[in-house]
Amino acid sequence: MKIPLPIPFISSTIYHLYKVWCRTLRFEEVGREKLDELWDAHTPMVTCLWHDELFPLMHARRQLEIIAVVSQSSDGELLAQVLEKLGLLTSRGSSSRGGVKALLRVARTMKTSRHLGCITVDGPRGPRHKAKEGAVFLAHRSNAKIVPIRIAMSNSYVFKKAWDKFQVPLPFSKVKIIFGEPYDLPEGELSEEYLEKERQRLENKLKELL
Repeated sequence: MKIPLPIPFISSTIYHLYKVWCRTLRFEEVGREKLDELWDAHTPMVTCLWHDELFPLMHARRQLEIIAVVSQSSDGELLAQVLEKLGLLTSRGSSSRGGVKALLRVARTMKTSRHLGCITVDGPRGPRHKAKEGAVFLAHRSNAKIVPIRIAMSNSYVFKKAWDKFQVPLPFSKVKIIFGEPYDLPEGELSEEYLEKERQRLENKLKELL
């Protein structure tokens, strides 16, 4: 009889493997100083990236306090436990289930502490590299700057059957983390037209970084 492994055991194993894996990678950061200046000035921020480029991002955390939106699926539970072991806060929800409540929890946390928000803007199920409205909603609600981030891996394994073609950098490969220019949303009501315009703007900025 097959006995499924408990999620806490799996998440602990992944956490330790991740820490060792990242030590083999050669990281380069571009534009990080802009984010650090805003952090030192206690400026609210929402960092945004594509779901398939998530794996190496936690290397860049350092002194930052981050709260991430994670889906309510079983895969999301596993990811949430790993992220929490890495020192992040998580808020559970997605575009299909509990999304608005999760974003409101993030907004409240950002207002009462120094945490910055982090969202994979095409997750949790895609379409791939198609930004959704959550990051715009959160930035508007928390009066935060949006910081687009892209991650380029010199050599990676791509899960071709996954909806996002998730990438894992191979050991000893080079990982380039590119921090885009932080920007403010325009003033205005959070209408459907506003959300769509700013969603598209964010999508374009992400695509222009690489």
